[in-house]
Amino acid sequence: MLKIFRPRTEKEKTLLSNVKGIIGKKTSNLALYQLAVRHSSVSKESNERLEFLGDAILGSVVAEYLFKKYPYKDEGFLTEIRSRIVKRDSLNTIAQKIGLDKIIEFNENARGGRTASIYGNALEAFVGAVYLDKGYKFSRKFIISHLVKPHIDLPQLIEQNLNFKSTLIEWAQKGGKKASFEIIEEKGKKHQKQFTSQAVVDGEAIASGTGFSKKKAEQSAAEQACKALGIIK
Repeated sequence: MLKIFRPRTEKEKTLLSNVKGIIGKKTSNLALYQLAVRHSSVSKESNERLEFLGDAILGSVVAEYLFKKYPYKDEGFLTEIRSRIVKRDSLNTIAQKIGLDKIIEFNENARGGRTASIYGNALEAFVGAVYLDKGYKFSRKFIISHLVKPHIDLPQLIEQNLNFKSTLIEWAQKGGKKASFEIIEEKGKKHQKQFTSQAVVDGEAIASGTGFSKKKAEQSAAEQACKALGIIK
């Protein structure tokens, strides 16, 4: 049977060019990417299912990347850094940096228009489209070399992550509370002292932590307090 091929519209040609610019390779499955950039405000057939898939692929690739990059870090550290990389604010920023925001189809007048999560959601959907189009191996390379390495400053992200004391204090201030730290125990010899610090919010002891310096003990106590208060997971 003779197949009749319809010429590409200018809109389709533009999307093909944009996709190639983002992933570095041509696609023969334009429909996947048309769906990936289609917000639910313009069609019932939106990018939400691809978003679900992309979220899983993105989380898996980032988890593997961190696991191999930091072989001596525990699961708590890896989980926290992964969550910071794939959190909505981070994905929103990356989506805009790679130009995805310019090709998203949405209705500005529907349900408040540009929601806070529209770019990050579209990025997850786009990752889902890349996976279905090119497979896991290509998707992994794309995520690491085009999304994570160029746009995520891991040392800075880790430093922010480790500053639990500032996180607790900022959280307290926003809620009109006062957070403080008390050294409640010191033990060991002069040059090998271990300190125990207590994190206190509005006069209530929330959690304690230990370390071989007062600063590390306070950070440990702050981390445990942040977890106890649900500030971090």
